[in-house]
Amino acid sequence: MNERQRLKELLLEKSYRQGTFTLTSGKTSDFYVDGKQTTLDAEGGYLCGRLLFELIRNHPDPITGVGGMTLGADPLVTAVSLVSYLEKAPIPAFIVRKEAKGHGTGNYIEGKNNLLKGSLVALIEDVVTTGGTLLKVIERVENEGFKVGLVATIVDRQEGGAEALAAKGYPLKAVFTREQLIGKV
Repeated sequence: MNERQRLKELLLEKSYRQGTFTLTSGKTSDFYVDGKQTTLDAEGGYLCGRLLFELIRNHPDPITGVGGMTLGADPLVTAVSLVSYLEKAPIPAFIVRKEAKGHGTGNYIEGKNNLLKGSLVALIEDVVTTGGTLLKVIERVENEGFKVGLVATIVDRQEGGAEALAAKGYPLKAVFTREQLIGKV
């Protein structure tokens, strides 16, 4: 079994739930993908890191940082950074806060000192619905002087996020679409 197929099994086993759920976007859904149940699992986190690293490595321009919004992206950016180190192509990770740090440096972005201003970075998320979180992250990252070269997710719910991001010039790459994961759109 390849890594992508194994990750699909883990996502369905650990993260996919049916029922009635209210999403971050405020929408109601008959299913939920709790990505953290897989990304915080040792094997699941590793596989997410491997597959996202492949997307980053195959990007036509060199990506020199990987980040995302806390909390969903925290295990992912760490996994990608660790995999990149093991692959002898180290990419530092950074985390974007929901609110600016209320003390010390007041930063929105943790780990930014490991990046050069103007660096081309990848932004990642576990699950994308409307793309709202990633649009906030893009704005904060670009306001700090970095360039967003890639936006990627483990699961694209196919509920407008890819379109919203593309409309702003940021095509979304997904390891799995909803259709690929659960077979329905």
